[in-house]
Amino acid sequence: MDTKNTNQKIVVRIPPSPTGFFHIGRARTALFNYLFAKKVGGEIVFRIEDTDKERSKKEYEEDIIKSLKWLDITYDSGPFRQSERGNVYSKYVKMMLENGTAYLSQETEGQNKEVIRFKNPNKTIIFNDLIRGDISIETKDLEDFVIARNINDPLYHLTVVVDDFEMGVTHVIRGDDGIANTPRQILIAEAIGAPRPVYAHVPLILAADKSKMSARHGAVSLRDFRSAGYLPEAMVNFLALLGFNPGGDRELYSLAELVDVFDLARVQKGGAVFNIEKLDWFNKEYMKLLSEEKRNEEIYNRLKNHGEAEKMSKKAYSIIFEHISKWGDIDTMLGAGEWNYFFERPKYEVSLLSWKNSSLENSKKHLEWIKNTLESSNKESFGSVEKIKSLIFDYATQEGRGDVLWPLRVALSGKEKSPDPFTLLYILGKQESISRIDNALKIL
Repeated sequence: MDTKNTNQKIVVRIPPSPTGFFHIGRARTALFNYLFAKKVGGEIVFRIEDTDKERSKKEYEEDIIKSLKWLDITYDSGPFRQSERGNVYSKYVKMMLENGTAYLSQETEGQNKEVIRFKNPNKTIIFNDLIRGDISIETKDLEDFVIARNINDPLYHLTVVVDDFEMGVTHVIRGDDGIANTPRQILIAEAIGAPRPVYAHVPLILAADKSKMSARHGAVSLRDFRSAGYLPEAMVNFLALLGFNPGGDRELYSLAELVDVFDLARVQKGGAVFNIEKLDWFNKEYMKLLSEEKRNEEIYNRLKNHGEAEKMSKKAYSIIFEHISKWGDIDTMLGAGEWNYFFERPKYEVSLLSWKNSSLENSKKHLEWIKNTLESSNKESFGSVEKIKSLIFDYATQEGRGDVLWPLRVALSGKEKSPDPFTLLYILGKQESISRIDNALKIL
């Protein structure tokens, strides 16, 4: 169907089930529906498919709504809840019983001794998929499948077809695990006189090992990624390009720009691998676009959650920002003690103070020179990293940079890897820096 050359109003649906927190696969499918509808000037119906009474929970529904809002995915009508539409479904069940497309079936197995089955015409169903082309499925293997436990208790295949019909849905864009459901739903649509929607089945999101994404691979719900400190703009950009290629080398797109370039014809057929390193790259690129004030506010709030905000100099914020790709990295690094030297005097073995083949005696000599130099420096000399560097760098070049700067780094941080010693001196300040150097000299 060429959506550009028709006067028919395009309607898509976002129909999650509240049986778990909003999965990234569901989020990507919702995003594709949104992009498609906005591109063609269509409408979006938001529907909560909560017919699974045992597994559906209000907290999951609230999480879905919150997640869509976080991604800035809006809708034109809804949310509709299937649990509130029982009268609508029972009307169609009765109609199908009357026209002979369904019948009461006496069961020998299962909890229900009497269910309502669809009378399968046992024919070949051929439907066109906007992504995969023509798909042919023989329905004989489906036999006479159950569509309701009773007149007032319909099952998924019936409710989804009735809802799509009643809500005017013209395009069903969903994950390709829904292909197997399509012949049943087409048969039901024909039985109730509903027009066949246009189908588009998008590839599943796969883990690095090419298996379906699941909890064993780590975070899988949008809630997990929100709490980890990812930005919604980065998540939208990343998810949109999972299985869709707009062409060219450009990678950063706003939501509005994605609407402009989106085309179902450019959605790939194969599964899209979820690459967390790529998501981190996207997120860091969007973090860079934040104002310095916003960055510092986020860093402060994360530090505050750990009770460290008042202990750490704001001079360290730029260093923190350099070493993270999402705000949750701050929690991880604080938990691992990687920045302890910003809060407390470091502890280390004396042997760490010597650089490679240099002696501890040389380290002591260089630290004494640096201590004397810093003590005799004025306040302005600590005004920037470059000014501090100018006090020491010529001496370090003359004596051997590793021989001079390595013990200084260790004295200040206690670590083999840390920001450069000039940056550490600037962040820690004159008095604390001298105190730590003096402590190293005592150890030596």
